[in-house]
Formats: sequence, structure tokens, C-alpha cells
Amino acid sequence: IAKAKGDPPPTELEEEVAKALFDIEVSQTSEIKADLHDIQITSAKEVEVKPGRTAIIIFFPYRVWKNVKRIQSRLIHELEKKFGRRHVVLVAQRTMMKRATKGMKIRPRSRTLTAVHQALLEDVVGPTEIVGKRTRIKAEGGTIIKVHLDPKDKEKDNIEEKLQTFSSVYKTLTGKEAVFTFPEHVY
Repeated sequence: IAKAKGDPPPTELEEEVAKALFDIEVSQTSEIKADLHDIQITSAKEVEVKPGRTAIIIFFPYRVWKNVKRIQSRLIHELEKKFGRRHVVLVAQRTMMKRATKGMKIRPRSRTLTAVHQALLEDVVGPTEIVGKRTRIKAEGGTIIKVHLDPKDKEKDNIEEKLQTFSSVYKTLTGKEAVFTFPEHVY
């Protein structure tokens, strides 16, 4: 568990996730144990998806996210076996910077609020890919992001069951409402 100086000590959930990752790493049957050697987590959070159903969001440092992305689907599968009925979502810990003011250098485009929220959307949907996005503005002023996922991944890794989880995790992380679907027609 990688914590910055001054951060609170690891929670019980973070300890549980770290132990599960360690168990996967030392397991004889695990095919991803070599890839897990350099991977660490920054934090973990539990989110209620619907009554009686929770999901675990695991945050990884951005510098190791490339390695996690390579083994993401297998790692999610292994962690969901360890945690039973809870869905697991892997996300990179990204930093947002405020707008540039006098005397401050120009902030990188990847550190803007919009860029971080787009990257979080990509992270949350996990091993599947986004094939389309629509922003719908309601008459009363609220917005909903409709996200269309790749229909080839519909049966893989029971993604269809996780659509509700993706929505609640994204709402927790960004405060924005998103609806995840598989498009009926692919053009």
C-alpha cells in the first residue's frame, strides 16, 4: 500500500485488498503472479450499488497503471473470486490541477477536470471498450452521459451484470450520472 506522508493509516478494506493481491502473487496456480510483483495500491473504497450489493474500487498509482491495464481482466477475475459477491473496479489515481493563475505555469491538458473524468470513465468500464458517448440534457437542467460499450464484450466476464456497478462507481467518483448500455445496432 503506497500512502503519501501525512495520509491516514490503511483501512481494514485496504489491508484486505493488499492481502488478496499478495495471495494472488504467491499462489502457485496464478498466471499473473510475475506481473503483480511491482504493483501496489494507493487506496480502496467500498460503494453500495443497490441494497445488498456492494462494489470495491481499488486505486492504483498512475505510474503502475500501464502494468495493471495489461492484466486488468485477469486481475479483476481473481479478485472477484477472493471477495465473493462483490464486484471489483480498478482505477488509476489521477491528479487534477486548478486553473493556471498569475505566476503559475500552464497546467497539462491531462490534469484538467474534463480530461480526468474522461480517463476515469475509461478506467471504470474495465477491460471493455467505449464505442460511443452521448450527453443528454434534461428539460429540468440535469445531464446524463449515455455510454455505449463494445457489443463483442457483452458475454465476456459477465459485463452485463456490472452495468449498474459502473454507473454507481462513476457517480461516486465524479458526481456525474452515466448510463451504460450495449448498442443494438453497430454501424
